Amino acid sequence: MRTGISFEVSPSDRRRLEGIVGDRNAAQKHVWRARIILLSGEDCGTAEIMRRTGKSKPCVWRWQERFMEEGVDGLLRDKTRPSRIPALDEEIAREVAALTLKPPPGETTHWTASMMAKAAGISESSVRRIWRAHGLAPHRFRQFKLSNDPQFVSKLRDVVGLYVNPPAHAIVLSVDEKSQIQALDRTQPGLPLKKGRAGTMTHDYKRNGTTTLFAALNVLDGQVIGKNMQNHRHQEFIRFLNEIERQIPPGKVIHAILDNYATHKHPKVRKWLSNHPRWAFHFVLTSSSWLNAVEGFFAKLTKRRLKRGVFTSIVDLQTAINRFLDEHNQTEAKPFRWTADPDKIIAAVKRGHQVLDSNH
Repeated sequence: MRTGISFEVSPSDRRRLEGIVGDRNAAQKHVWRARIILLSGEDCGTAEIMRRTGKSKPCVWRWQERFMEEGVDGLLRDKTRPSRIPALDEEIAREVAALTLKPPPGETTHWTASMMAKAAGISESSVRRIWRAHGLAPHRFRQFKLSNDPQFVSKLRDVVGLYVNPPAHAIVLSVDEKSQIQALDRTQPGLPLKKGRAGTMTHDYKRNGTTTLFAALNVLDGQVIGKNMQNHRHQEFIRFLNEIERQIPPGKVIHAILDNYATHKHPKVRKWLSNHPRWAFHFVLTSSSWLNAVEGFFAKLTKRRLKRGVFTSIVDLQTAINRFLDEHNQTEAKPFRWTADPDKIIAAVKRGHQVLDSNH
């Protein structure tokens, strides 16, 4: 051994080293380090250890010295090496974070890693690390819509009150129409789902016409009254109201929750409403379709039946929708439960308006 290196391999150390050498799952770097120490304990010279392990003289001396200082545990640990690239100064990271919060130059809508790297004079990977550390993601954005309805609070409490505490001897219906449902036929048949491959569908399609689904969700039991029509004018809406009128038992007051679509407020619709005194319309807030419970049914219909459906004609499309309605009413209908606290909604909207006012 080199001058200044001297150690003895104790029986316990030998057992550990032999265990490492004999372990098929041990890392090879740990195996040859252990062999160097075992051979050193057998009084083998440096040249012999080099020949039997295939390692250089500095390598043999390095691990002999490590064992002398730290024992077997020192063989199982690699010392950290300084990076060849010096770490970025904290000031640069702060400048990049501050610059990210400002609009990019020119007409570009948002910062990209390459743009920021060029502006800051650092690498793109460094930019991404800084963004991750500061929780910044300029490539992402969230959409929002705040209602400007002057009667926001009163309308919200009115509709939520119908959901949470419906009047006795009354029916509460969430009414809306899903317009422009397209009967799309694919230009080529897709491949089915299988292990390791998602189902496929051509990106192009053939339009075979459209239909409009008028629907009324009974929030008390989840049943849906639906009717397909060609258009979504006030004439079709009145026909749908007459259909509901026929299906709801006499003696029941009907509270209908609707959005602010012009068809729902047409003079002829208002006249129809005055001729049917057991009906009462409750309009949701402007820009607040989330408040209309039937939108959840439309979302389920789109996801489960329409989005991947293949329809060769309008009749085919309408038949599929009617089957979905029947299946929903027979097996999946359940009472609608409103869980959001209206006070929290009102407070959140107020905070949103305050933020907008402060920024603009």
